[in-house]
Amino acid sequence: MKTIKKPVQVEINVKKSQFICSLFPTRTKKESKEIIQKLNQQYSDATHNCTAYIASDGEGFDDDGEPGGTAGKPMINVLRKNELHNITAVVTRYFGGIKLGAGGLVRAYSKSVMEAIGEAEIVEIEEYSVFELVFEYSNIKTADMEVRNNNLETIDKQYSDKVSYEVISRDNRDVEKIFEKYSGKIRVSFKNKQFLEKI
Repeated sequence: MKTIKKPVQVEINVKKSQFICSLFPTRTKKESKEIIQKLNQQYSDATHNCTAYIASDGEGFDDDGEPGGTAGKPMINVLRKNELHNITAVVTRYFGGIKLGAGGLVRAYSKSVMEAIGEAEIVEIEEYSVFELVFEYSNIKTADMEVRNNNLETIDKQYSDKVSYEVISRDNRDVEKIFEKYSGKIRVSFKNKQFLEKI
């Protein structure tokens, strides 16, 4: 699965209309909608802010007042054609006074997204399960040893009344089974799914 490593923005001009394409790596529909809302505010003076996103929990697009099928759909088609996931595209248009017609709009919105993808750093991502380990301070050495020996990756550590690690397994082995032998001394619970860059 592919996405972009970091946000990118590209500007093109077509018959005096300005098209600004902003691409963002996003995991969920909620994240996509938050970014779209933010850009709508940032470019509130624009003629249109057309959008397309493909997230882990769904996808969508919006023509934002352009003739139906001339903006959002061509944008999402470019994302699909490039096999990109976990991505949000917003194309902001400032109308330059010359109408482009339906075909011209489709080409302009498609080209805008293609140019931005061309500037972006594409990375391979994979879905992993995140687990939380909770244990007493006296078990830190044991937990560290098992994490190391089983090639688990620690992505977060918290120290309060107890110690809490967030770990992932890149080969998707059953993390709960690894710690079964400690009969409750190290409590393991599934937390969520995350997309991380493939190494």
